[in-house]
Amino acid sequence: MNRIVLLIFVAAFSAAAVAQTPVAKPATTAKPASSTASPSTAKPVTAAAVPTAAEPQPWIKLPPGVPRVVHGLVKMPFALRYEDVKVGTGAAGETGKLWHLKYTGWRAADGIKFDSWDDHKQPKTGPDGKPVMGPDGKPVMGDPVPIAIPQGMGRVIPGFDYGLEGMKIGGKRRIFIPWQMAYGTRSIPDRPDHPGIPAKSDLIFDVELVDQTDMPQPPQMPRPGGGMPGNHPMPGGAPPPHPGASAPPAPAPSAPATQPAGQTPAPAASAPTQPAAPAQPQPQPQPK
Repeated sequence: MNRIVLLIFVAAFSAAAVAQTPVAKPATTAKPASSTASPSTAKPVTAAAVPTAAEPQPWIKLPPGVPRVVHGLVKMPFALRYEDVKVGTGAAGETGKLWHLKYTGWRAADGIKFDSWDDHKQPKTGPDGKPVMGPDGKPVMGDPVPIAIPQGMGRVIPGFDYGLEGMKIGGKRRIFIPWQMAYGTRSIPDRPDHPGIPAKSDLIFDVELVDQTDMPQPPQMPRPGGGMPGNHPMPGGAPPPHPGASAPPAPAPSAPATQPAGQTPAPAASAPTQPAAPAQPQPQPQPK
């Protein structure tokens, strides 16, 4: 009986030892790997555990001819921003054409309106094209008309010019212009009808593209003599001097040739007639 109990106890102890063996196996196998590994074999494990930092990419795609440099934090001192309030349904505006715009401008610092298209009324014109005069002798002012600017040709401040890019006819846009793309360090003084703009003022514009037309052709100026300026004949029929050529020296005066008696010298063919010099008065004897 005692032998049977002893066998059962031994069997239970063996089963418990076998059940605990898989739990201790990972710790047992991990320990030799770290302790017995040589430096040459442990190095790849460390490299795989800590990934290398990715090489910083340039903030703008560089063409093949530009070398890459080590760069840090990219800074942008100013930026032009805009938002489309209404996307136009008409034709896209084209650079180099005359854009007809309605606009209103505010100072970004205090919100004061300094200019607007409807502040500039135009005088009415009659059938003859002349302004219609009122009873007070001043021109009668009509309704304001949108301004016309040649788009993309630098006739306005840069922020206004670039901020219109991509608009369509009928579209409305709000443009936020930094002072570097507005009037810079210049100060626009106040006027009786418009507030001024201090130096380094950011601006806000609301614009609407009403229409676009072709640029008017410049008037053709007539050229004198039918040729290029500077190449027309000089007075007297002589050809113009070659550009850069010095003026020919004046001929030295020659002594008049002696003519035979009774003959009148023939006048020169091309020499202009000079007026005769007045006779010099003879000195009169003074009374003593």
